[in-house]
Amino acid sequence: MKGFTKLALDLIMGAVVPILILNNLTRTLGAPVAYVLAALVPVVYVLADTFFITRRFNAITTYVALSAILNGILAFWFVDGVLYALKDTAGLAVSVLLFAGSILIGKPMLRFFLVQALNPDTPARRQGLDELMRQPPVSRSLVTATVIVALESVIAGGVNFWLNLGMVTAPFGGETFNQQVAQVNAITRIAFPIASIIAFTLGFALLFRAIYACLPKEEGKSQTDSELWTLVDLWQAEKGAPTVESV
Repeated sequence: MKGFTKLALDLIMGAVVPILILNNLTRTLGAPVAYVLAALVPVVYVLADTFFITRRFNAITTYVALSAILNGILAFWFVDGVLYALKDTAGLAVSVLLFAGSILIGKPMLRFFLVQALNPDTPARRQGLDELMRQPPVSRSLVTATVIVALESVIAGGVNFWLNLGMVTAPFGGETFNQQVAQVNAITRIAFPIASIIAFTLGFALLFRAIYACLPKEEGKSQTDSELWTLVDLWQAEKGAPTVESV
């Protein structure tokens, strides 16, 4: 699935459809049923995408699937006020713990995103990328990039809690509650993905800057004109390591 199509579908299933359900089906289905249905639509979509559409199973998709399951379980916790604000922020809190915790154990989460993005498909490429990520500039940039994403989650969590606390003031189970939830979702489920994309873009920009600083240049070419794996191959050859093409 192409990137733009996937992003559009994510926004439709994660934001547009739930908001439409909350605003248009509350009277028909009843407020609690409409609320649960709206909460479960993104969960079902994420799980279906993971297991039946994308069908890629790694640390990242496992985290996404587990987060969706957590949100699905929390959908049946019928609370309002402060508890609802906390519940709706739980997913972001888990993200903060995951990214911050990955730094503490010495395996920055952006490492897994980088491996998935570059997709080393031979043993030599995997070895080359592992060695590259152990280089001090790249290793430091992995930590910095992960910190950037973790901080974005912290800020998003704080904003999400504040918005829910200030805007979702009606008791659970009524039409007004669902409308207020829809109003918050209209902000957060569009703004937060954009903020996340910006954070990841900045993180990856720092990562690739550090990576290219460690790699040689092809004669007569700038690094940006060369294939990354070609530069990794040259780097390994200079070190006397097996090259990508030799395996």
